[in-house]
Amino acid sequence: MSDTTWNRYKLQKSLFALEEDFWVENEQGEQLYKADSQALSLRETFVLADKNDNELLQIEAKLLAARPTMKIKKQGQLYATVTKKLLTLLHQHYDIQVEGGPTFEAEGKINKHEYEIHNNGSVAAKISKAWFSLHDAYGIEVAPGQDDLLMLAAAICIDEISTEKS
Repeated sequence: MSDTTWNRYKLQKSLFALEEDFWVENEQGEQLYKADSQALSLRETFVLADKNDNELLQIEAKLLAARPTMKIKKQGQLYATVTKKLLTLLHQHYDIQVEGGPTFEAEGKINKHEYEIHNNGSVAAKISKAWFSLHDAYGIEVAPGQDDLLMLAAAICIDEISTEKS
């Protein structure tokens, strides 16, 4: 694979699951990852695992926060925090702060569920529901050199925060 190739994924909610679970497929339709919601947890929690059920990341809602916030943990340690910023006319903004690393900014159109994640003025990932006719599926393109799992976890966070019932 070339260093200039964007990785493309489909993030789809499981239609028949009791909880809100997601599957992540590559362009060939292979299921690579799953995000299982943890129904018995006190807070909204997902475990992102590979197809062999090896835990890769844990995603959980922060209970006490001024703005909607989700934490991404890797091997039990805080890895990144996704926070919804103030709402502007028909746009949503999010910060994705990597612990000890960069801050990514995501901006999207509320009515179209399309987002771009930026880092230092460059597009790190694109998230779009427009690629699919299914309403519970997103297309995610991750730029070369980016952390694919972080971008996939951020997409789950953005979906969860943006669809929360107020």
